[in-house]
Amino acid sequence: MPRTKGSKNRPKPNTNYSTQIIEKQESITSLTAEIASITANIDTLKADLKEKKSALKKAEKEVASLESKKAKADAKAAEEAKKTEAEAVLKKLLASGMSADEILEKLK
Repeated sequence: MPRTKGSKNRPKPNTNYSTQIIEKQESITSLTAEIASITANIDTLKADLKEKKSALKKAEKEVASLESKKAKADAKAAEEAKKTEAEAVLKKLLASGMSADEILEKLK
């Protein structure tokens, strides 16, 4: 049975374990430093996120408060407009010669 070409003729790798250990330790050190940097960055981003969320909540409360004040002001303005219109109609009817009793009958 013929041997496959080159099956036994491979050079044995030079196994210098001490250099491999040093390289791996250097990569571990650099990865540890990167992880620490990323963790610090995440912590600062979390703090920023917390600040932004609190600012957003405060702004939303202020908007809700202003909207309720606006609704009250609009209702009051509408009431005043109705009152002014009713007074104008009343003055017009009185000027046309209608008596107060006739006006009250029309309102019923």
